[in-house]
Amino acid sequence: MHQKIDGVPFQIQKPFDFSFLKEYGRVFCVLDGQDSGNICFGTELNGSRYFIKFAGAQPVRYSGDPADTVQRLQSASAVWAQLRHENLVQYISSFTAGGGFGLIFQWSDGVCMGRQYPAAHRRFMALSVPQREAAFADILAFMQYAAAENYVALDFYDGSILYDFDRCKAIVCDIDFFRKSPAVNDMGRMWGSASFMSPEEFCLGAQLDEVTNVYTLGAMAFALFGNYKRDRASWTLTQNTYNVAARAVSDDRRRRYGSIAAFAAAWQLAG
Repeated sequence: MHQKIDGVPFQIQKPFDFSFLKEYGRVFCVLDGQDSGNICFGTELNGSRYFIKFAGAQPVRYSGDPADTVQRLQSASAVWAQLRHENLVQYISSFTAGGGFGLIFQWSDGVCMGRQYPAAHRRFMALSVPQREAAFADILAFMQYAAAENYVALDFYDGSILYDFDRCKAIVCDIDFFRKSPAVNDMGRMWGSASFMSPEEFCLGAQLDEVTNVYTLGAMAFALFGNYKRDRASWTLTQNTYNVAARAVSDDRRRRYGSIAAFAAAWQLAG
């Protein structure tokens, strides 16, 4: 069904009272197409813009229980409260309202660089190679920071990253499923985009750690510089950087780099 807030239309499975959003200003956009169970709003108050992620309603693409979405977002709030980095969207606070739970962030002007947003993705991939290399360096810097804080990045893929074309900067926007390291695969098939997931993220009981995220970064490199393909012909950088990325996505985790720092050092040397 259709619903409106501050004149902005959106879709939702069942009517929901979002009047509590008035506390955070005027709504200027609604992101209602996520399959996570969250619905997101851009608001403006006294000249400042905010991004609000809310769980508890029933978005059109979500078939689960809103109570599960609330629980997941509450767990995510602890991660957001602990991780702060210049390449991560700025978390402000959380709130409970309307029978649900929300997180509040400073608004970022970037657009998602992931393939699920074709127009923005094409624009990002049209950037020069050095510009995409700089974006990868932003991602790598954040991942090194997260590892140093003993977090494992789960459900981390190109859709977790914004790109600000004005500032020429990549900004991580989704860390909801990050876990403290070491972690264990307790689902069988973990949350995430399959092409960015290591074999252990499909294996119940497997260890999930920094070596898991080396695979994630190798997959990210192939997304940015190989158009998601892992053959040498599709690779747009040097042979040495290809070798580094290929080692990072080894199915055998013993062949991967032992840490993100080791991967970063090899990547820099190869470049």
